[in-house]
Amino acid sequence: MPDMLRIAVPNKGQLSGPASEMLREAGYRQRKDSRDLVLVDPDNETEFFFLRPKDIAVYVGEGILQAGITGRDMLLDSGAPVEEVLPLGFGGSTFRFAARGGASMKVEDLNGKRIATSFEGLLERYLEEKGVQARVIHLDGAVESAIQLGVADAVADVVSTGTTLRNAGLELFGDPILTSEAVVIRPQGAGEDADVDRLLRRLRGVLVARDYVMMDYDVHAEKLDTAVALTPGMEGPTVSPLHREGWVAVRAMVPRRSAQQIMDDLWQLGARAILVTDIYACRL
Repeated sequence: MPDMLRIAVPNKGQLSGPASEMLREAGYRQRKDSRDLVLVDPDNETEFFFLRPKDIAVYVGEGILQAGITGRDMLLDSGAPVEEVLPLGFGGSTFRFAARGGASMKVEDLNGKRIATSFEGLLERYLEEKGVQARVIHLDGAVESAIQLGVADAVADVVSTGTTLRNAGLELFGDPILTSEAVVIRPQGAGEDADVDRLLRRLRGVLVARDYVMMDYDVHAEKLDTAVALTPGMEGPTVSPLHREGWVAVRAMVPRRSAQQIMDDLWQLGARAILVTDIYACRL
């Protein structure tokens, strides 16, 4: 059996489902039972290990696995010798301070205070950069009760909507310590690896397919330059003559979020038979 590409995937939490779905869209087999810890995809010569998201950077940093998907916050908190190679656009969150009456607080007000967090390494480095002398209290799991129970004066936590902290009577303050999302990581200083490069190409293809659609339309040749300015495509649109004299067919990739407005603009220009189709996968 040829050497397998070994990839770490979150086994649970908000990153788990979207990570597996993206890998599935990229053509890789994924587990059907959430209790499975290892899955072999022989067609792609790849082996997936489903691990605690916070542990993934450690395994990848030790070179045991060639790549992994985890959160940027967990990557930086680990201090492991790994590097981020591709942001994946899901699992967005911020790492923020919160406290009772936090709206009137500043980061410098934390001097001499106790701060509870699950991300000790990340927080300590930030406080050192800001010159803040505070006691960091490490807690596994939820930290929002730490102030009420008298363990801490403030907390530093990962925030998606902030609802959990507000429900605990806390307010956010200060600028975000970190803006996070799911990322692909690999060992720091890793050399060229054809299998990892293939993984990254596939994932980039999924990202583009999610962000773009294919647009086809017919337009009079006299209006072609204006139409192309609306739909420049990647390297330029495909333009083909139609049987109808003086008309051409145009095909181009356009941003999904702008597709409806572009269709309106093309219609006003005189374009007709405007069609939009999803892109399942691509290589650019």
